[in-house]
Amino acid sequence: MAKPTIQYVCSSCGAKAPQLLGRCPVCGEWGTYEEEVLQRSGLSAKRSFSERGLTGEAGVPQRLQDVVATEEMRIDMHNGELNRVLGGGLVPGSLVLLGGEPGIGKSTLALQVLMQLGERKTLYASGEESVRQLKLRAERLAGNAENLYISSETSLERILEQVKEIEPEVVVIDSIQTIGTEAIDASIGSLSQVRECAARILEFAKTRNIPFFIIGHINKEGSLAGPKVLEHIVDTVLQFEGDQQYMYRILRAQKNRFGSTAELGIYEMRQDGLREVTNPSELLLSTAREGLSGIAIAAAVEGVRPFLIEVQALVSSAAYGTPQRSSTGFDGRRLNMLLAVLEKRVGFKLLQKDVFLNIAGGLRVQDPAIDLAVLAAVLSSNMDIALDAGTCLCGEVGLAGEIRSVNRIEQRIQEAQKLGFKRIMIPAEQKVDSSRFKIEIVPVKKVTDAFRMLIKG
Repeated sequence: MAKPTIQYVCSSCGAKAPQLLGRCPVCGEWGTYEEEVLQRSGLSAKRSFSERGLTGEAGVPQRLQDVVATEEMRIDMHNGELNRVLGGGLVPGSLVLLGGEPGIGKSTLALQVLMQLGERKTLYASGEESVRQLKLRAERLAGNAENLYISSETSLERILEQVKEIEPEVVVIDSIQTIGTEAIDASIGSLSQVRECAARILEFAKTRNIPFFIIGHINKEGSLAGPKVLEHIVDTVLQFEGDQQYMYRILRAQKNRFGSTAELGIYEMRQDGLREVTNPSELLLSTAREGLSGIAIAAAVEGVRPFLIEVQALVSSAAYGTPQRSSTGFDGRRLNMLLAVLEKRVGFKLLQKDVFLNIAGGLRVQDPAIDLAVLAAVLSSNMDIALDAGTCLCGEVGLAGEIRSVNRIEQRIQEAQKLGFKRIMIPAEQKVDSSRFKIEIVPVKKVTDAFRMLIKG
């Protein structure tokens, strides 16, 4: 028997090398090269997959205009937030990778979704828990488990045999790092095992037209563990994130071949499982913010979904000489930039003061439209003046102190109006028909203009 060939693969970018390297010459990461065993038996599955093709005759090119395109019927997951992130439902034959930190609720979400598909036959294969543990977890989740099959198995071949026997409509494998195939001689969880298992599952899903969810671990940097090629193999990559100290969880699509990656779903972790949050603004806003300084309300948009968030700031004298700049849920580098704008363009000296910023609710927001609310919260805390509780802010701040336009401005205004706010500040360069709204729309050009109006009330 021929000696297996060994190569080394970077787990960050997928680059290959014949020997172990300390630093990857492609992506520059340190300590990411791991050993991978190559054998001909491991390549046969991929070769047979490409030879057969997914649909039609393999190797026969067709003119694009001759291909008949039919709209793909999607499976309703009976979960509005998941349907939103998937782009309208689950596509048959698709392979979805669900990743997240340990204990964030990946397995709970997957099991709960299968239990909500009461009328469909489903299979949950776990390589981490026994069937008794799955039973105990399912008992505290609300749902119909009549057509749900569970299995505790780590062999990919036996899992696929169970799928052939049961013929489920949706399959969940928890997790890809605990599943191994006999096609290659490598330990379970290694780069070669993870990649080969994903390729075999993709082949099975496409040829049998059965959708698969595979749950993946993440590394200490927060990215999906395993080879980078794993994310290229699957059709959809979903990231389940949130602070375990808070009850909110966010489901984002980092890749989606069948929909947009701009959508996100919001859940609330409860004793009986995850509950969909259809109106996150009402839960993220505190009702006891009146009369408190350092609080500003921002109209944010994540993906295509508008909601209002509470931005909290605390400015105090530096206790240790060097001032601290700390932010939770907001980019720290952008905070430093905004503080520089506040000092240069507005004239507030914060060199000898600590600045702490927090996005209430444990959310992490990347929308630049909350810049104006961040500066307003910092200003409010620095002057110890409470802002009007009925005012909402929206606008990106430039380095010259100007307030720049943002996207989906009308949706932001409608969200503020729906929640009972009296007025909203928007960039002056955006033309909005104010007669369509009952809320007062205040256009502002510069940060100084906005501050002047906020202080006057």
